[in-house]
Amino acid sequence: MASLELCGLAKDFGSIAALHTVDLAVGDGEMLVVVGASGCGKSTLLRLVAGLEQPSRGAVVLDGRDITARDPAERDIAMVFQNYALYPHMSVFDNMAYSLRIRRLSRAEIARRVHEAAALLGLDELLARKPRALSGGQRQRVAMGRAIVREPKLFLFDEPLSNLDAKLRVQMRAEIKRLQRRLGVTTLYVTHDQVEAMTLGDRLMVMRDGSAAQVATPMEVFSRPADTYVAGFIGSPAMNFLPAHLAGHGRAAMLDAGPLLSFADGPRDGAEGRRLAIGIRPEDVPLDPQGIPLAVDLIEPLGSETLLHGRLIDGTSLVVKLAGAPPSGDGFAVSLPARAIHVFDAGTGRRLEAVAEAAEFAPLRDLAATG
Repeated sequence: MASLELCGLAKDFGSIAALHTVDLAVGDGEMLVVVGASGCGKSTLLRLVAGLEQPSRGAVVLDGRDITARDPAERDIAMVFQNYALYPHMSVFDNMAYSLRIRRLSRAEIARRVHEAAALLGLDELLARKPRALSGGQRQRVAMGRAIVREPKLFLFDEPLSNLDAKLRVQMRAEIKRLQRRLGVTTLYVTHDQVEAMTLGDRLMVMRDGSAAQVATPMEVFSRPADTYVAGFIGSPAMNFLPAHLAGHGRAAMLDAGPLLSFADGPRDGAEGRRLAIGIRPEDVPLDPQGIPLAVDLIEPLGSETLLHGRLIDGTSLVVKLAGAPPSGDGFAVSLPARAIHVFDAGTGRRLEAVAEAAEFAPLRDLAATG
């Protein structure tokens, strides 16, 4: 096992900055998932760690050694690619053994490592087959086996499940998690899929435009997003954002839709009238006959849950996620529980934390009556 450090890592392609200064430490045996939209720089980051690209600035340090200038073959890193990259003319055994033969290991050692990895991955019966005779999931296992036999200090995964169907992705997620836990190898995993990120990572690095927007545990990213980008990217359906301004000496937000919402955890800093974005996840918005009117445009029954797509009186879109079958009736109203709201600055998008002791929560209806 080994630790990984990225020290001020940056990459420019001509005048375009693909990766801004990234500082990151991945602990021994940790699985850190890099997640973000296409073009955010996550694959560039992985290629810099692998040595497939050279950084414009900064350093890559593995197990205390600066490997920035080392060739990929000298880094003791194994990479699993999106497209598997298997040799079509070789058997499964030969694909997994290829890198070991280049390193001139003995036949006995090669056979031992390949058979151990095959047993771990359930490939024992497939070692004589060619890649064309394998399913997508089996090919991905072979690609993982090829990485495992090298016994590297660091695993790199570059969106390895993106070519699989939805059912197989769920199965392979569980297998990758189980394998990483069993092997205890430090792992950097890149994906655009937030479900993969949440289920696989010990920590997440959410990237935006070549920079790290937030690095934290999956639950911290979900429950305390650093800004509106992270809040909107993690979670499905995405978090709702309601325009508002600061009121009540920093203890409340007046929504453009009308109601006054108290902050359950204390006041926020800023002048009265400061523009805010109030975030609330669809699953945290309950129906409330005495609440805010919601004009529903679309109802999506999804079996175990139902999505309501609607608009508040100021035209702001709001998605509500309810358990069970669609509700009956035509008129809907919702409440916005103080415990569930997130407060962001409307200009910068940054999260606004409470600055004092928690204030006593006044129900929405009472605040609206006194506002």
